[in-house]
Amino acid sequence: MEIEIILNILKVQSVIAKKFDGLSLHGISLTDFMILQILSNVPGKRLKRIDLAESTGLTASGITRIILPMEKMGLVVKESNDRDARVSYVKITDAGQRVFKEATVTASYISKNLLDGITTDELKAFASKLKVLGGDI
Repeated sequence: MEIEIILNILKVQSVIAKKFDGLSLHGISLTDFMILQILSNVPGKRLKRIDLAESTGLTASGITRIILPMEKMGLVVKESNDRDARVSYVKITDAGQRVFKEATVTASYISKNLLDGITTDELKAFASKLKVLGGDI
């Protein structure tokens, strides 16, 4: 039973990712959107790369691979730490904030359609179960 639940979670993840292909209208992917959302909601609009990796559930090298194209697009910048050269930050840019704000309209529409028919109480219960599994964005 447990393995079927995990496999169904993976299937739902794929279905959701396909639905969010609409974010490509804004030039970003669902993962890019998640990163922009996280950065938009933290003080200073920046995080250490390792903290960003942990917040997204990705590896540090995975974050680096995703951040490079976002940096080229001007959505984020890397900042160094004056006290420790080993530490670098990822910060959302003004352009990244604009893209995030515009993409949020699309993401909200997609989310509402995906979750249509599920009551608020059911969503709250589901959200609490996701937290147990690590879904704490």
